[in-house]
Amino acid sequence: MRKRIYKVIIGIVLVGALLISFPFMWRAWVDANSSQNIYTVDSAPITRVAVVFGARIYPSGRLSAMLMDRVETAVQLYEAGKVEKLLLSGDNSSQYYNEPGAMMAYALQRGVPAEDIQLDYAGLRTYDTCYRAQAIFDLDAAVLVTQRFHLPRALFTCEQLGMEVFGVAADQRDYDPRSIAWSEMREIPATLMALLDIVRRQPPTFLGEQIPL
Repeated sequence: MRKRIYKVIIGIVLVGALLISFPFMWRAWVDANSSQNIYTVDSAPITRVAVVFGARIYPSGRLSAMLMDRVETAVQLYEAGKVEKLLLSGDNSSQYYNEPGAMMAYALQRGVPAEDIQLDYAGLRTYDTCYRAQAIFDLDAAVLVTQRFHLPRALFTCEQLGMEVFGVAADQRDYDPRSIAWSEMREIPATLMALLDIVRRQPPTFLGEQIPL
């Protein structure tokens, strides 16, 4: 009887350890699996569209440092002839908060013609951006532009939704170490949620009419 109790306790401990460690192991696997598919602006293959993921903007409409670097990296890809179009995807969940509009303002200021910019106002999450890139904007291939810590999850999500993608890291400066540490930690549960999203494959909250690019 005592041996049986010990075995049950050991089994519970092992299962608990697996449950606790799995999100970390999953994040590490996704990161390692994507590492060979991340490029710089100079080394990036030529493709037609760059998908730029949104991030925080300030009440004035000014881009946060990370978002500015994402759009700037996409502009550099455009200037280098690596892409023909920019799909700027972000959160516009209220009339007072408009990431895609702020991203477009920056790209226009940098000289990208308006006709080569497409806005996705419903990119509320990475999954939404990837799903809508294919379902709404009819993309089967793209370069994904975001920071290095975010690229593994973005690449995994878009690939699993059927797109041929590669990433370009938008780290153009040294960010606040606390911000990077928080972002890295956040990616652990977020990458696990990406797996659940892919298993469920539910359409995002907002879809709409197709706008082929």
